[in-house]
Amino acid sequence: MISTLFSRRRSLAALLVAGALGLSGCASGDEAPASSFVLLDGSTTTTADLKGKVTLVNFWATTCVTCVKEMPSLVSTHQKYKDKGYETIAVAMSYDQPAWVANYAQSRQLPFKVALDNTGELAKNWGDVKLTPTTYLVDKQGRIVKRFVGEPDFAALHNLIEDLLAKS
Repeated sequence: MISTLFSRRRSLAALLVAGALGLSGCASGDEAPASSFVLLDGSTTTTADLKGKVTLVNFWATTCVTCVKEMPSLVSTHQKYKDKGYETIAVAMSYDQPAWVANYAQSRQLPFKVALDNTGELAKNWGDVKLTPTTYLVDKQGRIVKRFVGEPDFAALHNLIEDLLAKS
């Protein structure tokens, strides 16, 4: 009885912490939120434009140590799958200075789309993202397949991408 009570309290506490940290919201199986991504060059890409592709949407910041650490792996993942129907969009958080994002993208020659979330609306729509990096993998039909908070296991991510690319 007492262990059940403590177990329930821990579960409730975990749910409350997850909600407070923005870990609720968009989950596996959910339709990706209808979004318009404003890219560094001023152009726009929408989630509707991405249907038919396996897409990785990565929320990051130039001031996030883990984000900067994982960026070379995101680049190599993009390079490995880009010609097979795979797209990457790196969404800079609203608190990130646009000039810093542009400088980072240019100096690192990021080969994928980099978007600015100036208003915070994208992060809010994608599950109220507060922690970076937070990454979503979206299938060809526009459904969220997996959400990663923190740096993903890239070997497992690659296996998942390959499975999704093989599906019609």
